[in-house]
Amino acid sequence: MAPRLGERSAGILVHPTSLPGPHGCGDIGATARAWIDFSASAAQSWWQMLPVGPLGYGNSPYSAQSAFAGNPLLVALDPLVERGWIDARMLGTASLPRARVDYPATHLFRMSCLREAAARFFARRDRDERRSFDAFVERERAWLDGFALFRAIKRAHDDVEWTRWPAPLRDRNADALARASHDLADEIAFEKLVQWIFDEQWRTLRAHAAARDVGLVGDVPIVVAHDSADVWEHRELFFLDDEGAPTYVAGVPPDYFSRTGQRWGNPLYRWRTLKRSGYDWWVRRMRSTLTRFDVARLDHFIGFQRYWRIPAREPNAVNGKWMKGPGADLFSVLERELGGLPLIAEDLGAITPSVKRLRDRLGLPGIRVLQFAFGTDPSAPDFLPHNHPRRAVVYTGTHDNDTTLGWFHDRGGEGARSPEQTEIERRAAMRYLGVRDAHEIHWDMIRAAYASVARTAIVPLQDVLGLGSEARMNHPGTLAGNWEWRFAASDLTPAIAERLADLARTYGRRRA
Repeated sequence: MAPRLGERSAGILVHPTSLPGPHGCGDIGATARAWIDFSASAAQSWWQMLPVGPLGYGNSPYSAQSAFAGNPLLVALDPLVERGWIDARMLGTASLPRARVDYPATHLFRMSCLREAAARFFARRDRDERRSFDAFVERERAWLDGFALFRAIKRAHDDVEWTRWPAPLRDRNADALARASHDLADEIAFEKLVQWIFDEQWRTLRAHAAARDVGLVGDVPIVVAHDSADVWEHRELFFLDDEGAPTYVAGVPPDYFSRTGQRWGNPLYRWRTLKRSGYDWWVRRMRSTLTRFDVARLDHFIGFQRYWRIPAREPNAVNGKWMKGPGADLFSVLERELGGLPLIAEDLGAITPSVKRLRDRLGLPGIRVLQFAFGTDPSAPDFLPHNHPRRAVVYTGTHDNDTTLGWFHDRGGEGARSPEQTEIERRAAMRYLGVRDAHEIHWDMIRAAYASVARTAIVPLQDVLGLGSEARMNHPGTLAGNWEWRFAASDLTPAIAERLADLARTYGRRRA
């Protein structure tokens, strides 16, 4: 059975696309189950990943086309061969890189395989398969109908964003939607089938994880992509103009990552409208998330207490304004409807006393990142292990950070840190960690995370493998080259598993 956040435990952060395999990116099939087996052998209680929705702008998992749907690129293809839906020779035609994800090529290959699977599925009319598929469609109708129609219309219009569709479709005219549903029936059926396959494979994956006592940690971005089924279908929930364009967008003020802040560009919620509906959309979103994951990380938790509102006309995030979020009101509804709040509050950034009070009132663990512990920022001491609260999750770094090796050896001057600042942090880290030779600084940092009194310690796989900046997952504020990193199966050696397991035993993070 899966662990609980209140237990002293450890885990690894790695996205499924980074898993090994011959089909362009990792998926949720056999290699994912092998990863879970490795995690169990290394005494890891958690597998944390990034959002798993269908990718949108910039291939970012944080810019998904749906808050409910699964990413088709994560569907494992080998099981479809076993079911007779794909010819094995078709998989043999793949000639895709394994070191990094080539998203255009991977998308082209995997979608062609899924289309072949759909053609065979609908042609052979297997009664049991069709009964299972129909049951899924009925069970998930609340989001699936709109998502499938969104994807079908989008593909019929060269994948342009929905605000550029013909006005009757953009504005969801009933007659126009009825015609599209009729004309695009095959495409709609295809999209629903892919989601059913994803759902079946995910259930298999989660059962495998539970059998190995490994919990799955998901990630819930507070905002959703503008070019998504959610915004197109529920325009009344967002600040949009008459043509569907955002009037205000989300982001964060200037911080550690950027001197001009981050202008995410996502539309902002009309929280008063959501409240009048009993937060129905959020309840459905979180219920869907917790059918897939044991725990969910709430990205940008600060935004629930107060959020940075940027006029859409602004080119960056400097001229934004703090606005009041829904606060405890939303979470009291979620707790009542979901029966609990198995959540991690990503509380990094401009945290205020009111944000801390909300987090603590809800009993949610916050986040401590060791890379933030050794600088001159006034908040740096909060990230030192001896200052961690027990109810916290400690990380060496996150998907938005450089790897530990990259961070440590960075000479500064190009990003937010100056050369002088990086040297201060290096010296402070070595002094605190008690090391003179930094050739294994990544393991020194992992040991410090495990030794922390924080009940949960999670480490990016790149740090476990001792990789440098070339393995960084994301550079906030940039578009090219992100989300592409992958590892090889041969990287996961028994020696690494035993080293992790030994640390887990030493610091009481291994379950009995």
